[in-house]
Formats: sequence, structure tokens, C-alpha cells
Amino acid sequence: MQPDSLSFIFLNAALINNFVLALFLGLCPFLGVSAKLETAVPMGLATCFVMLVSSVCAYGINLILTSFHIEFLRLIAYIAVIASAAQLVEMILKKFMPGLFRALGIYLPLITTNCAILGLALFQTFKQYDFVQSLTYAIGAGAGFTLAITIMAGLRERTELANVPNVAKGAALSLMIAGLLSLSFMGFAGLGGSL
Repeated sequence: MQPDSLSFIFLNAALINNFVLALFLGLCPFLGVSAKLETAVPMGLATCFVMLVSSVCAYGINLILTSFHIEFLRLIAYIAVIASAAQLVEMILKKFMPGLFRALGIYLPLITTNCAILGLALFQTFKQYDFVQSLTYAIGAGAGFTLAITIMAGLRERTELANVPNVAKGAALSLMIAGLLSLSFMGFAGLGGSL
């Protein structure tokens, strides 16, 4: 597979360099919302949507800032776009899905400060992706985030039914599961390059 091919970019973002399990970005919603599948999947999809909007906007912002030679404003501009996209998702969920809005709680506004989304914008700029490559990268990163949080939620729900020693219950068990998931995703590292 060619490193510039769309399939490689998608697989790289979703599996090889998964933002949560390989790059360790976006751990707050990953650990906070992954207790139940009914909240994990919508959180993953909301993050995916914000990643997509942020990627498109970051591409346009980068073109504008580069043409005026004011690249030093990238970070502030990206943060403003991410905050706006996260606010849009929050307003839509509050209006049309109030139960889900309450279930996601504080983790929904935390999409604004999710370092995976900011990392996406910065990585795609660093890699100098064109528009289609940026979209593919964002979709792959969002799919990888959704996959990771869904797997984690499924495993955490199953451990509720298991006979787990008291010393390993709660946060300790969640961190052990996350570590094992991370190790399993590191197995994809042989498929491609870094970052």
C-alpha cells in the first residue's frame, strides 16, 4: 500500500496509529463514557462528527493563514473551530435527544478540549494532506475512536457480570482493560508507518 493512498491513510488513522489506543489522545471521554454501550456509541459518533468538521475547517484555515504568512495563529484558530463544532453537537443533542444529552453529562462539552481532535487538525497540517486526504484522515480517526470506545464499553459491560476480585474492581479494572486493548492495537503497528 502506498503511504499517500486513501486506504492507507484511513487504516493508519483507524488502526495503526489509533488516536486513543496508540497515541493516547482523548483518554478522558474514552474512560469516562465507556461504561455503557448506549452512551459510548453516540459519544464516538459525536466525536467523529466534530473531527470531520474540524478537519474540513482546519484545512481551509491553514490555506488562509499560509497565504497571509500568519501560520502562528493556527493553534488558536483550530481551537476556536473545535469549540464551535462541539457546541453545535451539544445544541443538537440537547434539542433532539435530551436523554442522551443528560447521559453523556460533562463529557459532551469536553469534546471541546479533546486533544484527539486538536491532534487531528495539527497532524493533518503537519503531514500536508490535501482536502480529500484530510477528509479520509478525519473519518479514519473518528472510526478508530468510535471503535476503541465501543470495544471498551462492551468489555466493561461484560466485566460487570464477571466475578472480579474487589482489589481490581472499578477504575483499576478499567485501566487494565484499556492497557490490554492498547497492547492489542499495537499489533497493527506492523502494517504501516508511524504518525
